[in-house]
Amino acid sequence: MSVVEEGFKAKNQSVILEDGSKKRLKDLAGKKGLVLYFYPRDNTPGCTKEACSFRDHNGDIKKLGYNVVGVSADSVESHQKFIAKQSINFPLISDESSELCQQFGVWTEKNMYGKKFMGIQRATLVLDSDLKVIRAWPKVKVDNHTKEVMEAIKGAK
Repeated sequence: MSVVEEGFKAKNQSVILEDGSKKRLKDLAGKKGLVLYFYPRDNTPGCTKEACSFRDHNGDIKKLGYNVVGVSADSVESHQKFIAKQSINFPLISDESSELCQQFGVWTEKNMYGKKFMGIQRATLVLDSDLKVIRAWPKVKVDNHTKEVMEAIKGAK
């Protein structure tokens, strides 16, 4: 399965946050919706750059009615360290089972140095308050991505 497209309606599944608590996806959304971004690993250069960009623009995104939530397959403990080290100001979902990643089609086969393995494809999805995907970036380039997301949600209904 490839990354879901606009119009996809997500299940309101239970997820585990960085503090070990469980919440439903819908409970994480802002008034208008949710910016859900998937990234491969905590504390790697591209993922750190992306998280810090969302951190720096989180206030502006909240003013537009959306909450930012990051998702990786890292453990709760890894997320806690990442948040502390980078002063991340939004929740991170620990999807060690890859269930959420599979729902959104970002759990894919990857190839590094000739070794094939399953991992997360970097992607961002904007969901409305009913968890319907209203904008999708299936292959994110980190530079200027947060600005692209903000422009898209400014234009969202």
